[in-house]
Amino acid sequence: MILTDDNFVTIVEAVKQGRGIYENIRKAVHFLIATNIGEIVTIFLGLILGMNAPLLAIQLLWINLVTDSIPAIALGLEPEDKNIMNRKPKDSKSGIFSDGLWGKIIVEGTMIGVLTLFIFSIGNKLFGLEVARTMAFVSLGMIELVHSFNIRSEESIFKVGLFHNKYLVGAFIIGLIMQCGIVFVPVAAKIFDLVALTPVQWLYVIGVSLAPIIIVELQKKVNEVLFGKTVYEYKEIRN
Repeated sequence: MILTDDNFVTIVEAVKQGRGIYENIRKAVHFLIATNIGEIVTIFLGLILGMNAPLLAIQLLWINLVTDSIPAIALGLEPEDKNIMNRKPKDSKSGIFSDGLWGKIIVEGTMIGVLTLFIFSIGNKLFGLEVARTMAFVSLGMIELVHSFNIRSEESIFKVGLFHNKYLVGAFIIGLIMQCGIVFVPVAAKIFDLVALTPVQWLYVIGVSLAPIIIVELQKKVNEVLFGKTVYEYKEIRN
C-alpha cells in the first residue's frame, strides 16, 4: 500500500472502497448463478416430471439477455453500505463463495425454478399450453427482476431501502417494460410464441413474481441464526 498523503484516514477510505468492490462482485456472481440455476431447474425438473417444455429456446435466450444481464450490471454498481466498515474482516483464505453463499445460490435457484414450474402447471391446467408458457415466460423474467433487490444486502430489503441503487431501479423498470411489453406487441409475441393474457392470468403472474421477497426474507433470518450478524452498530469514522 502506498500513501499519497500524511492522512491515515486515507487507508480507511481505501479499505472501504475495496470492501465495496468485493461485495458488488459477490452480488453480481450470486445473482447470475442463482438465476441460471433457476432456469436449469425449470427445464430439467419439468422434463423429469413429464411435463411439456415450460419454455422454448428462444424464450430462454430472451430472459438471459434481458432479465439476467441488466440487473447483474446494476448490482455491480451498488453504492457502498454505510455500515460496511462495521463488518467482520474477511479471512484471506476464504473464497468468494464463503459464508454460505453456495447454499444461498442453490436455495434461491431452486426457488426460482419451482415457482416458474408452479405457475406453468396452473396455467396448463386452467388455460392451456400456450397460455401456460406465456405465464411461465413472463413470471420467470419478473421473478428474476424482483429477486435482484433481495441480493442487494444480507439484511432485509425493507431495512436497507428499495431505491438506494438508482441503477438497479432503472434496470428493473427497463426489464419490466421489455419483459411485459413483448407480450403486448403482436409481432414480437408471434416471434416468441406468446399469447395475450387476461387480467386474471396477470394476477397469477404478479402473485408468483412477488413470492421471492417473502421466501428470501425468511432465508435471511435463517442465515442470521446460522452464521450470525455480519453488520454491527454503525459508528461514524471522523477525520
